[in-house]
Amino acid sequence: MRRPLGENPYQLVVLVLLASGLLLLALGGYLSPLLNTVLRPVQGVQTWLYDRFQAVQDFLNAPADIARLRQENADLQAENASLQTEIISLRQQVSEIELLSALLDFARARPENAYQAAEVIGRDPSPFLHYVMINVGSDAGIRRGMPVVGQEGLVGRVAQVTANAARVELITDPASQVSVRLQPSNVDGVLVGSITGDLSIALIPQDAALGAGDLVFTSGIGGLYPGNILIGQVSSVRQEAQALFQTASVQPVVDYTRLEIVLVITNFQPVDLTPLLSPEEQELQ
Repeated sequence: MRRPLGENPYQLVVLVLLASGLLLLALGGYLSPLLNTVLRPVQGVQTWLYDRFQAVQDFLNAPADIARLRQENADLQAENASLQTEIISLRQQVSEIELLSALLDFARARPENAYQAAEVIGRDPSPFLHYVMINVGSDAGIRRGMPVVGQEGLVGRVAQVTANAARVELITDPASQVSVRLQPSNVDGVLVGSITGDLSIALIPQDAALGAGDLVFTSGIGGLYPGNILIGQVSSVRQEAQALFQTASVQPVVDYTRLEIVLVITNFQPVDLTPLLSPEEQELQ
């Protein structure tokens, strides 16, 4: 009768020695080529099964991933829109600070005047008139005839006043006349507006030596405006042999279409000299 495996002590010893030998060969790396050869088909099947499983998993998760990506995209767009709004707001604040700083510099350069800052809140809808509305009126001490300036130079004068607002006639209005002095020639003239908003100087002596680039300031003559407020530069001169006076076109330093904040000179009292003017001068007033 045959003994079961393990009951024969010699078989057990042989099996232990065989197992020990195989273990030592495996630890020493001698069986790696054999194991790789044996396991390579199994690894190929395992890799194929894993790829198929991953593809099925990706397919099942695709709708959720698309929805998540769409939500992330919407969140990013909303964040971008919010940042753009903040950038625009900061730029507006910077522009306002720069404008207020320029107006402050203007006021500091002319400490003899008292100023009231005002915001432009409207414009005259008529294409033939050049007026703006400001948000200060008689309650703030604003009176008819007070000069109005911007950061670059002369804007106009107050034409009408209510308790909380005022209407400012721009120097580009057809009814506006400003006594001016040209530099460096030191020649006087009268600045007039027009329907188109163009500025020109009339009543310039025929023998006056003018040229493009000459500066135009208020002269203070006539009592409507203080002197030495910059208006612009001469852009061209028109001189006719038979005319008594020559005329000049003026490029203003103020962009009257983009006024936002202005200063009203509150301590200047305009003087009405109309009764003392000649008929020709009265026609210009």
